[in-house]
Amino acid sequence: MPAVIVINWVLGVILAVLTLIFLVRIIFTWYPQVNLTQGPLKIIYWLSEPVLAPTRRIVPPLGGVDISPIIWLGIVTLLRELLVGQQGLLFLLFPPA
Repeated sequence: MPAVIVINWVLGVILAVLTLIFLVRIIFTWYPQVNLTQGPLKIIYWLSEPVLAPTRRIVPPLGGVDISPIIWLGIVTLLRELLVGQQGLLFLLFPPA
């Protein structure tokens, strides 16, 4: 049973970090003059761009605003609730003792 707890915790942390990354990307879409490929923001860019680039090909920017991070924030939030939330699959399949 401890393996399930570890998997639940690791998956929760990964999904929380992805949520934070996409939130930062959403905030920086409001500031197009900020270069995400330089400085400490390069890490955020490097982690999110492989996911966001294909999404932009399917859903182009609306009114000059990139909505792909909003789409992925919704997907990641939904996955987090479905998998590791209080009523998530991991909680329902393997309830804590």
